[in-house]
Amino acid sequence: MSNITIAMKSEIAAKRAELKKMVADFKEAKASEKAARAAAKENKAAARAVARAVREEKKAARIAKLEAKLASLKNPVGTAARKAAKKPSKVVVTKMVAA
Repeated sequence: MSNITIAMKSEIAAKRAELKKMVADFKEAKASEKAARAAAKENKAAARAVARAVREEKKAARIAKLEAKLASLKNPVGTAARKAAKKPSKVVVTKMVAA
């Protein structure tokens, strides 16, 4: 121990302090990277939820449109109603088959 001078001790202490600072900076960078990944994951999940909601809304609109069309076909109005209400005419036989 007698070979280590005061200057060497102060240099070693400075290097230790520098190393501690580097380790702290590394931990901070690692934590900020983890937080950024978590935020990106949340943003991605939110975007998927919005896209799902838009899809469901479009599907509901499409179903409503088709149901309205079906209802209009079931309950015709105007000439379509008159045609639907007509009774079928009697069958007219034009040729008799010889037996």
